[in-house]
Amino acid sequence: MATIYHQVWVNAPVEKVYAALTSAEAIGTWWDKQTPVQTDEGLVLEHNPGPEHGVVKLRVVKQLPDKRIEWECVSMHPQSSPAFGWPGTHIMFDLSARKAPTWMGGAETMCVVDFHQTNYSDISPFFGFNNFTWALILQNLKQAVEAAPS
Repeated sequence: MATIYHQVWVNAPVEKVYAALTSAEAIGTWWDKQTPVQTDEGLVLEHNPGPEHGVVKLRVVKQLPDKRIEWECVSMHPQSSPAFGWPGTHIMFDLSARKAPTWMGGAETMCVVDFHQTNYSDISPFFGFNNFTWALILQNLKQAVEAAPS
């Protein structure tokens, strides 16, 4: 099994990034529109990237305020879908405040997002595609948070 990993530095307080990751409405500003569904197993965020993928269902596993958000993919997808390798994976956003390096502008404190998608099948033909797509999605998160009013 493999792990997709990215790190993104966001020019915003940790609290603001956490808020962008913890409500369906906020997530919809930087990723797909989410529908929150309360189930017996807890809150599930659902979005539909298209009929060839099926509905992506992410169960909220953990929310540690201003520190960590964790989801588990609980949906199944056809072999032709890039989400085929997602069932059983865990998607985690670990947040920390750090002083920006001088080459990033100096003394300002930034939020560092360490992103992981664990338990990903390393033989999935979509591993590289998903790795690249997560980088783009995280860039969207960064841009949305930095552009949002404080």
